[in-house]
Amino acid sequence: MGKVVLVTGASSGVGRALCQRLLQEDAGLRLCLACRNPRRAEAARAALLAACPSAQVSVVQVDVGDLRSVLRAARELRHRFQRIDCVYLNAGIMPNPHLNVRALFSGIFSRKAIHMFSTAEGLLTQDDKVTADGLQEVFATNVFGHFILIQELEPLLGHSDSPSRLIWTSSRNARKSNFSLEDFQHSRGQEPYSSSKYALDLLSVALNRHFSQRGLYSSVACPGTMLTNLTYGILPPFLWTLMMPIIWLLRFFANAFTLTPYNGAEALVWLFHQKPESLNPLSKYLSATTGLGSSYVTTQKVDFCYLSLKSQHVSQPPGPSRRGRRLHYRLSQWLLPLCAVLAQRGLPCEHGHR
Repeated sequence: MGKVVLVTGASSGVGRALCQRLLQEDAGLRLCLACRNPRRAEAARAALLAACPSAQVSVVQVDVGDLRSVLRAARELRHRFQRIDCVYLNAGIMPNPHLNVRALFSGIFSRKAIHMFSTAEGLLTQDDKVTADGLQEVFATNVFGHFILIQELEPLLGHSDSPSRLIWTSSRNARKSNFSLEDFQHSRGQEPYSSSKYALDLLSVALNRHFSQRGLYSSVACPGTMLTNLTYGILPPFLWTLMMPIIWLLRFFANAFTLTPYNGAEALVWLFHQKPESLNPLSKYLSATTGLGSSYVTTQKVDFCYLSLKSQHVSQPPGPSRRGRRLHYRLSQWLLPLCAVLAQRGLPCEHGHR
């Protein structure tokens, strides 16, 4: 029986390209598309089946930013499958990016240009919102919803006969300077996307420390800086036209741009074929392309911060919602202790060298 693979955010972008790549590598997979929009999910499923008619592709509706939707989807998945071999935690949002025009023009011809374009550091700020559950929307979608999904799917993950794996889609923009345990939802900052991606980097390492012994491994991948609908929406079309020669030049020398979701999925697909116990849990695996367009995978050490074990204060959720208080209690009981593991001096070492 083929491996069961669950991909969140599979209807477009990197998620859809990933599903296409996975079926090209192994048409015997049992692939489940976990998407917020059922219509777009069915369209993606139809396109995948048109390219690979013998594939087993199913759909489950889930909005990872809505706890009720996550719990409902988890119940359906537990009923549908006896095990899940791989979960790609790919869905995510970066809301309303605003371009810092001054930073763009001051940095475009500086020595920091390559770093600025490959990470977007200093270029973009975002305005976050609060969900109906009383959580910051970016944190709820990119981190918390996925974490609860994993908790609810735990009976299907990690088996003695064959390991299961979690593969998180991170970002080059994940920076510890934008993350604080005292404000882990980034409610007081302007770069919630960066903060959330750094939080999931930490969470992946902590999950490895807690669950690798029972056959559940976690890894982090980065698809690279790509030109997608999101990035095209940041600037007017004529500015992208003017900047494309510069982007191509930077790509040639820095290999920082993957340019398409298909190339961006390279590291995600590569991880699927590796023995999880052989991977370094302290590394982030990045998709990259050469100046001539050849794809390859490189690594980068996760940029750890040492979190204080005393910094366990969980701010009250906005409003008097009892449901919101329950959510924050669950968050403090599950997520923060995992992150706090990283404050200990003995960070998890490579598998096989414990």
